[in-house]
Amino acid sequence: MKAAMTELFWANTELIVFLHVISAVIWVGGMVAMRFAAHQSFVHVEEPLIRLERIAHALKRLFTIVLPFVIILIVTAVLMAVGWDFRNAALDANGVVIDENAMAMYNLVHVKEAIWMIMAMNLGGMMFLRSKAEKLLSQDNLIEAQKKLGLIGKYLVPLNIILGVIAIYMGVVLRYSH
Repeated sequence: MKAAMTELFWANTELIVFLHVISAVIWVGGMVAMRFAAHQSFVHVEEPLIRLERIAHALKRLFTIVLPFVIILIVTAVLMAVGWDFRNAALDANGVVIDENAMAMYNLVHVKEAIWMIMAMNLGGMMFLRSKAEKLLSQDNLIEAQKKLGLIGKYLVPLNIILGVIAIYMGVVLRYSH
């Protein structure tokens, strides 16, 4: 499996790196646009039900757009980690560190992958909360729907933006490490 992944990576390096980068840009950029641009237009809608329905709808659209890119991002991350073979540059066959700098980069790969996985789980949580909010809105339970949507806008989206920017920076460090 590793050999096939390595061969796939080296046969398509530029495409895989491009898909990884564009996926990160669309995911993180979409959240930035939602939080700092779209959110500002929603707060001016005076009717609470309409405002909450628009927020829920906009989030649904965002999640529908970014979900395929999240999957692409994770798949390309694995292909790049295997293809660039950070492990063999850092450790010998017995697992002994042979290069401290390479070991630091190998560890950075795992930290970056963990960040993207946390972000993906956070996205799943946001999708769940948005769905619950939509059901609450259909039952005219504005207070509970607002709580669910508020968690997304105040905490979960900003968390993913911060984590995404950190992961993108780590990707730049990794890309220029070898």
